[in-house]
Amino acid sequence: MQDLIKHLPAVIYEYTIHPDGTRRFDFISEACDTFLGIPASAVMNDVTLMDSIVHPEDLDNLRASSLACEQAGREWNWQGRMHVRGLVKWVEIRSNYELRNDGVIVRRGIIQDITERKETARESEARYQSLVERLPIGVVIHKQGRLVFANAFAHSILGGEKSENLVGTDLLTFVHPDYQQRVIRRMKEVAEGMPGAMIEQKYIRQDGQTIDVETMAYPFNFRGEQCVQVIFRDITERKQTEARIKKNETLLAQLFQNVPMAVVLLTDSGKVEQVNRGFEEMFGYSLSELRGRSINDFIVPEELTHEGVDLNNLITSHRIVSIETVRRHRHGRIVNVILYGMPVLLDNETIGIYGVYVDITERKRVEEELKIRNGELDNFVYKVSHDLRAPLSSILGLVNLAKLPGNTDNPMDYIDIIGTKVEHLDHFIGDVLSHSKNLKMEVSVMKVDFSKIINETFADLNYLEGAKEIRQIIKVDGIDFYSDPWRIAEILRNLISNAIKYRQLDEVTPEIGIKINIDHLRAEIIFADNGIGISEENLERIFEMFYRATEQSDGSGIGLYIVKNAIDKLGGQITVASRVGQGTRFAILLPNRINSMIGKMPSVGVEQ
Repeated sequence: MQDLIKHLPAVIYEYTIHPDGTRRFDFISEACDTFLGIPASAVMNDVTLMDSIVHPEDLDNLRASSLACEQAGREWNWQGRMHVRGLVKWVEIRSNYELRNDGVIVRRGIIQDITERKETARESEARYQSLVERLPIGVVIHKQGRLVFANAFAHSILGGEKSENLVGTDLLTFVHPDYQQRVIRRMKEVAEGMPGAMIEQKYIRQDGQTIDVETMAYPFNFRGEQCVQVIFRDITERKQTEARIKKNETLLAQLFQNVPMAVVLLTDSGKVEQVNRGFEEMFGYSLSELRGRSINDFIVPEELTHEGVDLNNLITSHRIVSIETVRRHRHGRIVNVILYGMPVLLDNETIGIYGVYVDITERKRVEEELKIRNGELDNFVYKVSHDLRAPLSSILGLVNLAKLPGNTDNPMDYIDIIGTKVEHLDHFIGDVLSHSKNLKMEVSVMKVDFSKIINETFADLNYLEGAKEIRQIIKVDGIDFYSDPWRIAEILRNLISNAIKYRQLDEVTPEIGIKINIDHLRAEIIFADNGIGISEENLERIFEMFYRATEQSDGSGIGLYIVKNAIDKLGGQITVASRVGQGTRFAILLPNRINSMIGKMPSVGVEQ
């Protein structure tokens, strides 16, 4: 055993600490002279010789470490430097702890030369530092939150314009207050051996600027001590870019969704990628129905299939298309649109297609109506000039005739004829003014008294020839009716006036029947007479401007035109049935606006 101990590459010792404070080496192997440069016998005679060779900078640490282990009653492990024959060597001292019954503390251990190991560690550390100094990321090492190492890039990231040495600084100095509690928990977890996953947080640089960083941490042995290494990089610019991108995407998405047009985004192969709310409202299809499918299969009419394919081909060849065409709603109705097709290019390659549809159905309707109105205007100008000029010419002829020398005619006869012509002019001008008023005046909703309007109308038309012969059959049933009283009066005035003018002139008693039934939704008006009737070939044209189905009356020819336009203004409908020699029957449906007036009606109080 002695021979084995003698040749061990270490010093074996037994060290005792007595209750009276005496300390001594009871045994130390002969290798002491070889490893420490002190004979074993000298150390056993003078325990202080061991302290004398300890490097002055490490002596206090040795004594404190040894005393702490004694007081804690645990094993001792210390590394430090010693002067051995003029050289500085690194040694490691380890020992157990034993307390005997007599109160003596016994520490048996080993002293090893670890200089080579330390040199290797220093070289490794130097290589590590050289490597991390070149890394384009921040690397810091801290022990219990205090920085013991920081590479150049860490100084660059955390220093800003006032860059100072970070070593010795508390790591939490750089952590944004919102993240400090999270970082403290993370430091504790890593110190216990749990690597910290990569997270995003905020640091505050030495110049006060807040930056976004991406960090990860893990346990790390630095200079023989357990530390924590933190690797981080500045992602402020990336976060700002992401924020700008997100903002732009939000703006684009809201523009895409809220633009008051139908917009569809297609892939480069023509499949639906996205549609906005305007598209869903215009054509009735949702994105879930269309995504990944060809838009042509849904909204392009069969007769325009080739147009849809050709448009896609033009757009994918980098051409912008603008055409006026039609598309089909899911319920079959045709939608007039202006279609704008635009390729989405990336590096001169088409990656998508935007289709923008502007609904011009109303514009087309207005254009068609304008054509009709222009035609009516031409006809109107012609008829007005003719119907005004004819009686004026007659009047002028009578005036010239009255001036002829030797004319012995009774002047009163001329005056009677002139009076009749003037009445015709007045009635014609009145009809024209009514037509103009009906076109321009807004619908005014108030309570309509049908009975009063009918009675006043018969009274106003009492001057017409045959008006006094008419037998009236009037019946009004139902609830209150709300609509435009002026237009209702115009409708009834023209129907009653026509019935009087086109009555039968034989022995048959002329009759006008008006039956009105009112509920919450509508008023149903049945207007019937037993007049001369209208032939089937004329029946389809009676609502045209200035159309006269018979020569029995010399009226203006726009009465029924006014009736139809007034009913249209009120949102109603009119149909007609007639047989020659038997009379004519008009059926009119007008919406009751009573519900729109309920909130406006004054409340009626009951006196107690």
